[in-house]
Amino acid sequence: MTRPKTKDKQQTTKILGIETTCDETSAAVVQDGRIVLSDIIASQAELHKKYGGIVPEVASRKHLEILPAVVEEALKSANTKINEISAIAVAKEPGLPPALSVGYAYASGLASGNNLPLVEVNHLEAHITGIWLVRKGGIVKEIQYPFICLSVSGGHTSLTLITDKENFRIIGNTVDDAAGEAFDKTARMLGLGYPGGPIIDKLAREGDETKYYFPRPMIKDESYNFSFSGLKTAVQRLVAELEKQNEQHRNNSSLHAELKNNWTADVAASFQEAVVDVLIEKTIRAAEDLGVNTITMAGGVSANTRLRDKMGRACLDMGYELFYPEIEFCLDNAAMIAGRGYELYKK
Repeated sequence: MTRPKTKDKQQTTKILGIETTCDETSAAVVQDGRIVLSDIIASQAELHKKYGGIVPEVASRKHLEILPAVVEEALKSANTKINEISAIAVAKEPGLPPALSVGYAYASGLASGNNLPLVEVNHLEAHITGIWLVRKGGIVKEIQYPFICLSVSGGHTSLTLITDKENFRIIGNTVDDAAGEAFDKTARMLGLGYPGGPIIDKLAREGDETKYYFPRPMIKDESYNFSFSGLKTAVQRLVAELEKQNEQHRNNSSLHAELKNNWTADVAASFQEAVVDVLIEKTIRAAEDLGVNTITMAGGVSANTRLRDKMGRACLDMGYELFYPEIEFCLDNAAMIAGRGYELYKK
């Protein structure tokens, strides 16, 4: 009597992702495009803090220095050998050219040396793919196509219509400063440091968002485009005026500090409210116009607590489903590069 043949274990696909678009040096191993086995991120935030922003040449030199160790750690953490990798995915664009070139050159050499396919990934598409990422044992979200994605980060603010895994169409973009860039510049004006997004998010909870009114640029414009440079200028003018008023208390250092602390939190909250209002208004209107029932958010600013709260309430009121990445997958990371790389590799 012969034994029945047992079924082979389902084949899994592991993608090694490499991300160097800005100031995060990251490598990750992702299984089947969704399950994150490792995601190693070496941040350069402290390195660039003294400059008040990213210096491309400094960032690229740091990438070059630490990328090999980051990749090695990603493989080790995932308990995966390079010969178990199906393909290498690397962020190709958009980003800082010097930083991108370091990651691309390293990934290209690693792929060639190990006879692996090299998959070039669009950084913005990868952020959108990040909404599906989960750690091993997590539950993958079921998101129905088509959907709208609001991508908000330091370098980009855009609305994208995604009709299936292959079709990403940008329907709105920023015409000047991105939302994350406006957060960074406002934080610098308020003397809060870098990066500005998390700092303002935290400080705004102590302030009154109705204390100062800031313009909502292009909020009624018929397009789905964004503009934040005018808002930044309005903040600059108000801060200069408040600083001038505060000068009369310069001799009383404790009172001077107390007054500044009070209005700083109010300015942060009022500024944040203006940005959030614009982002929500444009996104909801795009979903209405295009007849889409699902909204997603991606990018570093999608971690903002005020944006998540107000967008959640707006979607609930309007009957839309809302999805966004886990906090750890909002900022630039290689897991999202590997996730998008998997889809392109399978295609």
